[in-house]
Amino acid sequence: MAGDNELLQVEQVVERLITRYPSFPPADIELIVRTVHKRFVDVRIHDFVPLLVEKAARQAISDRLAEPIGDSRDGADTLIAN
Repeated sequence: MAGDNELLQVEQVVERLITRYPSFPPADIELIVRTVHKRFVDVRIHDFVPLLVEKAARQAISDRLAEPIGDSRDGADTLIAN
């Protein structure tokens, strides 16, 4: 289970990514980060979860930004390929 500190750090990840990708919809960034974070719910050690969430979310956002225009897909599952 995620502790308060982890949840705070994940919230900071959302804020950093919104700043880093101003042309990407903030709601999509939040959805990506929260979806990635759910992957780590059952891990035993949570020390590096925020770092891993940020790395995976950055990759998902970069992948979406690299898609050709008009090739956008719908749904959280397509926002996060991994």
